[in-house]
Amino acid sequence: MSLPMRIEAAWQTELNAQFYRESEIISLLQRATSWVPDMALPYMAASWETAWFPKPVEGLVGQPLALPIDLATRAHAIHAGIRPAALLPVDANVNDPFVSALRRIEFESGRLLQAQILFLKGDSLVPFRDAVSTELERRHAEIRKLWADTLESVGITVRQDR
Repeated sequence: MSLPMRIEAAWQTELNAQFYRESEIISLLQRATSWVPDMALPYMAASWETAWFPKPVEGLVGQPLALPIDLATRAHAIHAGIRPAALLPVDANVNDPFVSALRRIEFESGRLLQAQILFLKGDSLVPFRDAVSTELERRHAEIRKLWADTLESVGITVRQDR
């Protein structure tokens, strides 16, 4: 639904990967937990979904690199900040399919982070380094807050040092 009929650009592939990663995490959590109705759920769902909307990068209005930079900074923040495997108990059974799936997500996130870093630190973005750094910090703060709010809604308190 979120992609055109043909994937022609790298940002379309990344958007597709983010959509399926979000679906995979939700599916895993639904299978492994029991849920009770929460009045805040519609608000939380809306705030999560609006976080994925493209946002203008300050200082890059009208630049052809604005959308790829926005997507790369968002993807970097997601892959670095949303770490569901970190929620597993230390003594979790490594043979449990749920544990394996969460650890696989963590591994794939590490690989995707490397790709985002290569793009964001690439030679083509040197003239926009300050704008990229500012956007990256903003996206990280946004994703950290969303993840902390989500965890807090299920009773997990996250210490935010940053």
